Amino acid sequence: MKTVVENLNPRNVPAKAVKLFPAFIGFFFSFRLFSVLLTTHVLNADPQTGVMLSLGLNYILLALVVFHSIGNAPRTLASITRLPCYRWVLCFLGFSGCSLIWSTTSSLPAAVAFWCAMAADLAMVILLLRIDAAIDMSSSIMKGYVYGACSIAIIAWIMPAQSDLRLGDDEFLGPNQIGYTCAFAVFFAQYLMRAEQGRWRVPAAFLAITLLRSLSKTTIFAFVVGEAVIFMWDKSIRRKTKLVLLLSTILIVVIFWGLLASYYDVYINAGNQAESLTGRFGIWAYILDKSLDQPWIGHGFHSVWKVIPPFGGEQFEARHAHNELLQQFYAYGVTGIILLSALYGNFFRQIKKLPKSPLRALLLGLLVFVVVRGFADTEAFDLSLPLWAIAMFSAIMAEFHTNNSITPSSSFERQTAPPELDNETFGQTKEAYDNPR
Repeated sequence: MKTVVENLNPRNVPAKAVKLFPAFIGFFFSFRLFSVLLTTHVLNADPQTGVMLSLGLNYILLALVVFHSIGNAPRTLASITRLPCYRWVLCFLGFSGCSLIWSTTSSLPAAVAFWCAMAADLAMVILLLRIDAAIDMSSSIMKGYVYGACSIAIIAWIMPAQSDLRLGDDEFLGPNQIGYTCAFAVFFAQYLMRAEQGRWRVPAAFLAITLLRSLSKTTIFAFVVGEAVIFMWDKSIRRKTKLVLLLSTILIVVIFWGLLASYYDVYINAGNQAESLTGRFGIWAYILDKSLDQPWIGHGFHSVWKVIPPFGGEQFEARHAHNELLQQFYAYGVTGIILLSALYGNFFRQIKKLPKSPLRALLLGLLVFVVVRGFADTEAFDLSLPLWAIAMFSAIMAEFHTNNSITPSSSFERQTAPPELDNETFGQTKEAYDNPR
């Protein structure tokens, strides 16, 4: 009987053989979070050096990918960019780039450099998807991302805790960043587990525990909601497994209960008020008021940091609006809201077209996680669901649809299939996707 792995890995290639180049790029996507802390605490350099190091490596990797992709390939760039979601991805990238013309950023050269880095991330993924099967290439990127997130998690555990008991550094490695990276990596690890691309249970558990230890409230809540969606819709997860996971979660919470209680006391009595829910209301109100000054095209890319004045007695400097919808409205006006809605809406419609399967449940859970997190947190430049990740998953779903459509024996198309066949997932991967023209 065919198994989950045969759908993701039809050639039964053993989990060898991670493609090292895309895996390193995935590692960079997550581990670069550590770049500023590395230069300040290890190399005794200033923070700008860390930012320049991260940006420089980003551009170098793009150049290497371009060189690596030169020559004949199974697909053309035109065929890749015709995939669902890509039109809106490129529209968002293009409009954010155009906004540099009117941006009220504190440093236009810095804003240009950050935008180029965001564009480089997307370009690297698109070029990699051009030269190999989307599922194979994406799996390697995800493996690298999980390795990088685990490295960040190890560093976070080794570092002294912050004054409010959370993981990270007060200035250069916030607990929300750590928590988000760990949560995102857990979703990748779950994908790889279903593909049987190696052993990922221990990394996934370690990252989930690190997420809890980060005490990043918004991310933890969004992660729980996203995982609940997966557990409800993924019929391949046995009831016994769900019970074990539930009991394990309860046990971990009990173990950390003393820490959680201490953090609650600090949060209520001595925490940074600008980062509390009350403080978020103040940030939202101020940024909404400023957004109405330019409601149609916004204030432009990178227009919050060092532009919006500090908040509260702690002089908290916001890097973004702490709400994704409000962030897009402030940066790009009504156009930004339209682009955000179109991107996530198109991604959701693409998920809905998938047959009932673990892939559909996983991506739905990931999207729910991103949307819920977006109510109280977001990213400074990219979306909460990064453009490169949207491109990667869109290509996976397109390959899934293509190969399913040429495989009449697929369990998804046999409505009378035995119950155990419902565990098949992610489609029969043949080379039919390689049809650029």
